[in-house]
Amino acid sequence: MDITSLIGILLGLIAIGVGMVLKGVALSALINPAAILIIILGTVAAVLIAFPLSTIKKVPSLFKILFTEKKLVDNKEVIKKFGEWADLTRKEGLLSLESQIDKVEDQFLSSSLQLVVDGQSNEYIKEVLEEKINSMEQRHEEGAAVFTQAGTYAPTLGVLGAVIGLIAALGDMSNTDALGHAISAAFIATLLGIFTGYVLWHPFANKLREKSKKEVLQKELMIEGVLSITNGNSSKMIKEKLSSFLSSKESAKMNEEERNE
Repeated sequence: MDITSLIGILLGLIAIGVGMVLKGVALSALINPAAILIIILGTVAAVLIAFPLSTIKKVPSLFKILFTEKKLVDNKEVIKKFGEWADLTRKEGLLSLESQIDKVEDQFLSSSLQLVVDGQSNEYIKEVLEEKINSMEQRHEEGAAVFTQAGTYAPTLGVLGAVIGLIAALGDMSNTDALGHAISAAFIATLLGIFTGYVLWHPFANKLREKSKKEVLQKELMIEGVLSITNGNSSKMIKEKLSSFLSSKESAKMNEEERNE
């Protein structure tokens, strides 16, 4: 589970709740069915209009991605594996990688090795794998765009809700006490719109993009590793080249682990 998503939402709710109490606003003011209907249902309606059904169907899986941590292979382990494969291919040739394909769980990496075994050129391998990455990025961006647009619509719908509330409040100004209460309730829609837009939807979109970047970086590392093997680079050269994808801390840790082996 991606605990940071849950912690972030919880802290956001606490910030709003405690802030309202400190300002002397009762939390019961948030129980406003009309405002909730305008913001939530209105945002859903706007998103449905903005995106095709094929994209909308992916929303449940996007929430799963947001609240679960996809287990990627450790980049240090991937680099070590490429070092082993480099030694293997220099001794037995590129066809020796065929015995390694079934042992690889990552589908992108296994298909990369299959291209090498099939004798494809470096240019073809790079073109195919980069196209796979581009397609993946486009799919990920479609998902992030849903939340980005929701984050854009929600605050505006909050203003719309406030306007509707003010129209209702100003329709009868004979009771000043009731008028004040009605105006206060009208702005609950604005509060909910801004909160959902900038504490939920926009951050959700950003998290999806960050997770996508992490996955893309690993796949780019794999491409460089595969091409280095086909070029006949030594395991040492490959490790030095691929270590550029690691942070300085990760690189130092990998070097320390190798010295201890």
